[in-house]
Amino acid sequence: MSRQVDFPVFDADNHLYETKDALTRFLPKQYEGVIDYVEYKGRTKLLVRGQISNYIPNPTFEVVGSPGAQEEYFKSGAPEGASRRDIMKPIRALPAFFDPEPRVKLLDELGIDRCALYPTLASLIEERFRDDPELTHVVIHALNEWIYEHWTFGYEDRLYPVPIITLPIVSRAMEELEWVLERGARIILIRPAPVPGYRGTRSFAVPEFDPFWAAVAESGVLVAMHASDSGYTRYLNEWDGRSGEMEAFGSLSLFQASSMGYRAVEDAVISFLAHGCFDRHPTLKVAMIENGSSWVRPLLHHLEKVHDRTRGRWAEHPVDVFKRNIWVHPFHEDDPLGLIEAVGVDHVVFGSDYPHVEGMADPISYVDELKGLPEDGIKKVMGGNMMGLVGVDIAA
Repeated sequence: MSRQVDFPVFDADNHLYETKDALTRFLPKQYEGVIDYVEYKGRTKLLVRGQISNYIPNPTFEVVGSPGAQEEYFKSGAPEGASRRDIMKPIRALPAFFDPEPRVKLLDELGIDRCALYPTLASLIEERFRDDPELTHVVIHALNEWIYEHWTFGYEDRLYPVPIITLPIVSRAMEELEWVLERGARIILIRPAPVPGYRGTRSFAVPEFDPFWAAVAESGVLVAMHASDSGYTRYLNEWDGRSGEMEAFGSLSLFQASSMGYRAVEDAVISFLAHGCFDRHPTLKVAMIENGSSWVRPLLHHLEKVHDRTRGRWAEHPVDVFKRNIWVHPFHEDDPLGLIEAVGVDHVVFGSDYPHVEGMADPISYVDELKGLPEDGIKKVMGGNMMGLVGVDIAA
C-alpha cells in the first residue's frame, strides 16, 4: 500500500473473476448447454444459447489486464501511439482474483479492511436471456449458488460477495431474495435497466414490484445498482446502422464513444423517483456503484426544474428523495468534493473497481482525492458510510 490511514477502509467496488464452472455447476440438467465454454479459433469463448459472445474477450480470465491499467487513460486520455495492448498491460491472473483466502491477504497488502465483491461475467446474463424470464431466473440462481459455495456472502466479515436478484417474475425475485438473505447477504445487485417480462418491459419501480421492494426495505439489505449491460447498445446500434451485442472492451464507433454517457443509471434513478417507489418505500437504501458521479449534479438541476413545472404531482420533492435514498460511488477521475457538496458527505462512498483495468491499481490512494475534506468526512467516504449501510460495527 502507498498510504497509511488510521481508520477502517471499506471499498464499495471490488470484483471477483468467475471460474469456468461458475455459470454451469448448478444449472439444472434440463438447462445444460444454454451457457457454456467452447474452443473457437484457438481461443476459449463463452457460448450463450448457441451464440458465441464477445462481451468479455477472455472469459476464463487466465490472462487479464493489469489492475488499474486504464487509470491514467480515464484521467488524461490515451497516450499518443499507444496500442490497446500497451494500455491494458496483460498479466497472468492472481489466485486472489478467484479465491477468498488469498483475496483477504491481498486486501491486507492494499490497505483495505473490507470490500464488496461483484461478479464480472454476471453483467452479460440478463440482457442475453431477456426474452425468456424463467430461464433468466434459473441462470441467475445457478450463479448465486456458485458465489455462495465458492465465496460465501460474508467471508471472515471482510469480503462481501454480492448475489444478483433478477426481477422478470416478481414471485421468483422474492424467493431469490429470501434465499440470499437466509445465507447472510448484506448487499444485493440489481441491474439498472427496464425489466423484461412475458408482456414486454417495464420499470422495476412501478407498483407491480412493491411486494419485492417492501421485503427489501423490511430486511434493510443494501441495493447496489452496478454498471452493467443495460440493453442500451440496441439504441446506439440503431443510430449507427449496425448490430451486435455490447462488448465490454470492444471498439466503439465515434458515435458510441460520444453517446454512451450514463443514460442507464440516470433513467434508473429517474424511474425510482418519478414512479414513486421511494415514496412508497422510504427506507430503501440504493447505492449507484461503478456509474461515476458526473451525471449527478446535472440530474439534480434538471429535477429541480421539472419539479417547478409539475408542482402538485410529486408526493415529495425528488431532489430531497434522491438525497435520502441514494448513495453514489464517484470514480477516481471524478470530482468527489463537488459531489459531496451536492448530496452530502453521508451519501458518498469510495470504490476502486479493483482489479479491473479501468479501476485503481492502488485503491488506498483514493484518499488523495478527498484533500480539503474534514477528517471525519474522509473517514465516512473511505469506509464509514459503507459500514453503516451493510450493518458492520464501525468499531470492529
